[in-house]
Amino acid sequence: MNTTETADGGPVALAADDRPGTLADVLRVTGEVSAERLMAVLAPMARWTKHAGTPEELDSLAYLRGLLDELGFTTEVISHDAYISLPVSARVEVAGESLTALAVSFSQSTHRAGLTGRLVAVGRGAAADYDGLDVAGCVVLVDGVPGPDQTIEAGRRGAIAQVHVSPHDKLHEMCVSPVWGSPGDDTVHQLPATAVCSVSAADGVRLRQVAAAGGEVTVHTEIDTGWRPTPILIADLAGDDEPFVFFTGHHDTWHHGLMDNGTANATMVEVARIAAAHRDRWRRGLRLAFWSGHSQGRYSGSAWYADHHWEELEDRAVVHVNIDSTGGNGNTVVADATSAAELGELAREALGAQADQEWAGRRMHRAGDQSFWGIGVPAIFANLSEQPIDPALLNAQAAVFGGGPRKGNGTGWWWHTPEDTLDKIDPELLARDTRIYLHAVWRLLTDPALPLDFTPTCDALAARLRELQAASGGRLDLSVAVDRALRARDLAATLWAERGSEDVDWFNSVVHRLSRLLVPLDYTRGDRFRHDPAVFVGGLPGLADAPRLAALDPSGAEFRFLHSRLLRERNRVAVSLRQVVAFLEEVLG
Repeated sequence: MNTTETADGGPVALAADDRPGTLADVLRVTGEVSAERLMAVLAPMARWTKHAGTPEELDSLAYLRGLLDELGFTTEVISHDAYISLPVSARVEVAGESLTALAVSFSQSTHRAGLTGRLVAVGRGAAADYDGLDVAGCVVLVDGVPGPDQTIEAGRRGAIAQVHVSPHDKLHEMCVSPVWGSPGDDTVHQLPATAVCSVSAADGVRLRQVAAAGGEVTVHTEIDTGWRPTPILIADLAGDDEPFVFFTGHHDTWHHGLMDNGTANATMVEVARIAAAHRDRWRRGLRLAFWSGHSQGRYSGSAWYADHHWEELEDRAVVHVNIDSTGGNGNTVVADATSAAELGELAREALGAQADQEWAGRRMHRAGDQSFWGIGVPAIFANLSEQPIDPALLNAQAAVFGGGPRKGNGTGWWWHTPEDTLDKIDPELLARDTRIYLHAVWRLLTDPALPLDFTPTCDALAARLRELQAASGGRLDLSVAVDRALRARDLAATLWAERGSEDVDWFNSVVHRLSRLLVPLDYTRGDRFRHDPAVFVGGLPGLADAPRLAALDPSGAEFRFLHSRLLRERNRVAVSLRQVVAFLEEVLG
């Protein structure tokens, strides 16, 4: 009978079904998660607000670093300059009355007199909502919390300012930059050119009346935007050349941010504690990263780290596990967790075993700190737990992270408000979420063969290609790419069947290389060294505009310009899939 050690150092006999690599073994390890320890780590973080680049953020990070030092991790705090935007103040003046408003990260600041214009209601602010409206020089009134998509559209239409109406009386801190990470000279012009703020639902009723009457409003915003030093905490327990699991979450917050993202930081420490107690059973290393610039820098920390550690991450990072906002009150739903298709079975197992919920199959979104797709690192999880759908519950976050059939409804009304405090945390749900994360991380650390099955990935690519071809009205022929995706699927299935072979190192090296070919294809527009905009798109984002062809005149200039670009992207996809097929045919003999 085999033996191992508990976190307290005592030997424990392993029954036959508790062997390393079995589900029973994973459940035994995840059973060591302690709600009391999690809350003990979390409670001191209530002392600090953690806005990016502030002294309080550094103090909080030093506290976490001390905990990880005690666990035997090699820690480092990296300081780097990032382009950070901290809202200061906002108000909306109408008919001599001043309405309370909330400024938005990366909004433009107005001059002292503010910006005055006719108020025009534009619904949700999507392109179709502007049909028949001329908003040049106007202030637009938008339903819902601010986001990059609405800001881009308003700017494109010539609006001078945007006033967003919250779904309730709470005002949520938001970031409207579409530029991922700190901008370069090639993207700085894409930053918002308008002033943006939010008002409550009650004030929104008043403003809709003003808009209906063709009235004017004056918008005042003040934003502190510029370059400032920000920190990243790295905690490493891996050999110099050892492959590692990359477990990351942001540390900067809005206000005290005990759920978003203090609970995630506590989960990271607890996973590190339990995993480190069984270091002798790992087959690969573990690296933790606590980012700054997530909330006020549009993922500037993780983008900077990707840029400055590109080749190391390409060579050694096997999977990116991201964590955000665990353990909030009422956040009973985890079925909508996101995962890359190649890690879908791991997501399904972790959610089923630890929460008795069936994974809904949602793909990763262009959000969070997913800065590593260009490098080719597969990803699992981000925002994990949510409150259940309730038609009577107006949840701002659900509008941000929604899409498709959903069981979850966001993480609570306190999200991105000063009321994200310790009383919003459920210790038992926090422990459950931590067990889910430990389940995934433990598998990735200890499974002989990495749990990366690219069969569903290639299947999904084929389905997406068919979908885009049909949506183009048949004006973009993607049949060659479809055939290659299906061939790649069959080869990937053969590869997955070989995962139990004696040469597990061969299998791991093949899926590592395969991830570098398929992840950038599936999730980026094609340039592995640039960061795509922070807007939601589906699979094969370079082909996302194909449906526009169906509505355009084939003899018109707009069709021809668009078709020219999409043909080049079609070639990139087809050739990339040809490379995948050739690689798999070679390694499989």
